[in-house]
Amino acid sequence: MSKRRMVIAGNWKMNMTPSQAKNFASELYEAVKGKRGCDIVVCVPAIDIPAVVKVCAGTAIKVGAQNVHFKNSGAYTGEISPEMLIDAGVKYVVIGHSERRQYFGETDETVNLRTKAAVAAGLTAIVCVGETLTEREQGITAEVVAKQVKLALSGISADQMKKVIIAYEPVWAIGTGKTATAEQADEVCGLIRSVVASLYGKVVSRSTVIQYGGSMNAGNAAELLAMENIDGGLIGGASLKTDAFTAIVTAAQ
Repeated sequence: MSKRRMVIAGNWKMNMTPSQAKNFASELYEAVKGKRGCDIVVCVPAIDIPAVVKVCAGTAIKVGAQNVHFKNSGAYTGEISPEMLIDAGVKYVVIGHSERRQYFGETDETVNLRTKAAVAAGLTAIVCVGETLTEREQGITAEVVAKQVKLALSGISADQMKKVIIAYEPVWAIGTGKTATAEQADEVCGLIRSVVASLYGKVVSRSTVIQYGGSMNAGNAAELLAMENIDGGLIGGASLKTDAFTAIVTAAQ
C-alpha cells in the first residue's frame, strides 16, 4: 500500500485582517515548529495571502487560498486566477466548500472547472464534498457523495490526482458543533476512496489523501485521525486558535 502523509489544513474562512493574520501566523509557526510528521497548511482570506506567505516563507507551514477562478485572466470582477495565486506564493486552494455552494452559487460543474484549472497551474486542490442533514436522513449519503466526487474529478488524469486532496465535509457538521462519529466519517471516506479506485485504479486510490472536515477539534482529532481512511483534516473554527490547531497537528504526528 502506498503511504499517505497526513495533511492538516486550517480554513480561516472570513476571519482576520492582514495585521491580525501576520501576528497569528507568527504565533502558529512558533507553536508547530519541529512538528514534521504531517503537512501543515493555512487557507486564508485573499487579502491576507501576502502577509501570511511572508511570515511562513522557509517554514513547514504552507499557504492556501479559499477559492480560485478557472480562467487566468479576463472580465471576472472579484475573482482570483490560478496564476495570481501561484505568483503570490500559494500552494493549496480549497474548492467547492459547502459555504461556497450554499451562499455563492457554486455547482458541481464550477467545482470541476476550478479543480482542473488549479491542478493544471500546479496548485494542490482541496476538493470538498459532503451531504446535507436531509440527504443523510434519507439514506442517500453514498449516492450524493459519489456523484460529487465523480463530477469534481471529470477530466482529471491519474497523474493529476497527485495534486488533488478530497475533503469529506458533511454539511450538517460544519459550524454546528455536531461531528460525525469516527466510524461514520471513516465509512464515507472509505466510500470516496472506492469511487477514486473505480475511476483511476487501486494504486491511485491508496495514495489519495482524504481529509475529514466536519468540526474536527482538539478533543476528537486523535480518534478521527486514527481511522484507516482519514488522512488529515480541513479545520474550521479550531484553526483560529493556536492551541487547538497545534493539538490537532500533534494528533496527526
